[in-house]
Amino acid sequence: MKKNHTVVIEFFLLGFGGLHGLQIPLFLLCLLIYALCLIGNLIILALVSSSHLLDSPMYFFLCHLSMCDMLLTTDIVPSLLHIILRNGRAMSFPECITQFQFFGATTGAECLLLTVMSYDRYLAICQPLSYTPVMDPRRRHLLVAASWGLSFGITLIIAVLMSRLNFCGENVIDHFFCDFVPILQLSCSDTRLLQSIDLILTAPVTLLPFMTIIVSYVCIAVVIMKIPTVTGRQKAFSTCSSHLTVVSIYYLSLIAIYMVPTTGRSMIALKILSLMYTVVIPFLNPLIYTLRNQEIKATFAKMVCLK
Repeated sequence: MKKNHTVVIEFFLLGFGGLHGLQIPLFLLCLLIYALCLIGNLIILALVSSSHLLDSPMYFFLCHLSMCDMLLTTDIVPSLLHIILRNGRAMSFPECITQFQFFGATTGAECLLLTVMSYDRYLAICQPLSYTPVMDPRRRHLLVAASWGLSFGITLIIAVLMSRLNFCGENVIDHFFCDFVPILQLSCSDTRLLQSIDLILTAPVTLLPFMTIIVSYVCIAVVIMKIPTVTGRQKAFSTCSSHLTVVSIYYLSLIAIYMVPTTGRSMIALKILSLMYTVVIPFLNPLIYTLRNQEIKATFAKMVCLK
């Protein structure tokens, strides 16, 4: 009879381990960042939904990026806080797969939404006459629905395949959340096919969006450089500077984790990089968009004055 049941029914996440008195400061820091992340993104949602000044495709996409950031941090941070306080945490196999599902889906959705936002900026700067008819409400909703649906669908397929793996030995994950590679490293099944499937399925939500963003900004840079006045160039660049900053930070973190060879790199460095794009970047996104965007700052100031 073929055995298809796992012996391991739960995993133990080590987290950062050996903090030696830094548990409380790290716990408070992560809790503060998480709270500020939720507050910042909720403020963006409230501003965009209540102001006619922000009734444009760019801010519509920004709202969904904020929701994505809140889902990502909520999937990771509460468990992380428990791990920090308890020097680790036991997590059942279904819970671990579910955490991976939401982590992968929100990460993929963020990549796709950033790509949609770069396309929005490309149309606004390079094809201004086509911008309004192309980015009508129907097209905006289709782009957002495709971003969420594609990322959740792809990650669901991978999560289902992962749930069929056998785990019959070590159950300790040296990380603070259930990521793809740490889970596969513990499996006693042959994971080569799953790794190939993962590479094929994740390319449309990671590599292709990254290439699309690069092409979009090359076109944008060419058009901006042709503007005759310095003031005109600065005004055109200011409309996409916030998005370009977010894209740069986000993709640099992903490349550093998943594309740079891990040989000779410590696990603590990998965890810190993972902490960057799962906790810190979702906290920075609303700050970048509010501090560098005059329309959002004006709307926020108006709302505060009215209150």
